[in-house]
Amino acid sequence: MEMIAEKREISAEEIKLLNEKYKSLSLRERVSELYNDFSANEIMLTSSFAATSAFLLKLFSDVNRDQLVHFIDTGYHFEETLKYKERLSEKYGLKVRSISALKEEHAFTTADETWKKNPDFCCYINKVKPLDHIKAKYTVWVSGLMEWQSDHRASLDIFENRGDILKFYPLLDVTQEERDAFIEEHKLPFHPLVSKGYHSIGCSHCTVAGEARNGRWNNNPKTECGLHL
Repeated sequence: MEMIAEKREISAEEIKLLNEKYKSLSLRERVSELYNDFSANEIMLTSSFAATSAFLLKLFSDVNRDQLVHFIDTGYHFEETLKYKERLSEKYGLKVRSISALKEEHAFTTADETWKKNPDFCCYINKVKPLDHIKAKYTVWVSGLMEWQSDHRASLDIFENRGDILKFYPLLDVTQEERDAFIEEHKLPFHPLVSKGYHSIGCSHCTVAGEARNGRWNNNPKTECGLHL
């Protein structure tokens, strides 16, 4: 049975010191040091198993294969995404736990086709709300955001206080070129849709082929699902 540590509040001064310390560390050092600054059961790691998710998951599997990975199963993923999740889980020995919306709430968005008229609300029901129940138990939430991916992400720090949880972005200052070099060096598998022109991959209803995050939400102005805002 998984043990959950008591959730801690991290002060602004502590966050400042963490950012100063982690900025000069290598990617592997950042992940390793996280387990010195926080107990393993304070740490929440999420993955969408999209595009190049293998990057962050490989780093964590090298440092701590016991780390639980939370996958938000919206019920609308591409079949390729679910197969990619299984492939990475087997390749890196990942312990993955799927979380989903309440059945009746997910069923409402399906019958209503909410993604067509109010994609923010659809994301809230199927992504944000299910994770809210989980993250209330943890002190720090690890995510693989990189600052070059969007204007919002370019405004972040490695550690950020995001309301009721401390966010940790170990890959934040990695350039696209550095990411691609790491992927090549370690022969990491891409999501199968990347070769078909999908560079950012979410739910099948709202994702089309496109550069960077331009293909998300069918090229409308929305650029974030709400999880990271």
